[in-house]
Amino acid sequence: MSIRTTVTLDDDILEQTRQFSHARSISFRDALSLLVRAGLRAETAQSEPRTFHVKPFPMGVRPGINYDNIEGLLELGEGDFHR
Repeated sequence: MSIRTTVTLDDDILEQTRQFSHARSISFRDALSLLVRAGLRAETAQSEPRTFHVKPFPMGVRPGINYDNIEGLLELGEGDFHR
C-alpha cells in the first residue's frame, strides 16, 4: 500500500536524494522510499540495547588503607586536588 503525500525537504536533502536517484537510474519517489527505509532500519538497529557484562575479579585488600574512609580513598587515588 502506498499513499500520496506532500513532504517538505531541506535543500541539501533534496539535492542528495536527486543525486541518489540519478546515480541509480530510479525515480525520485523510489529513491526517497529507499532512503527512508534505510534510515528507519538504522534507527531500529541502534535502539536495541547491547548487553554489557562486567567480569569481577578479587583485588585483595591493601594493608594500611581504611576502606570505610571515602575522603581518604579519594585523596589516595586523586591526590590533594580531589575536591
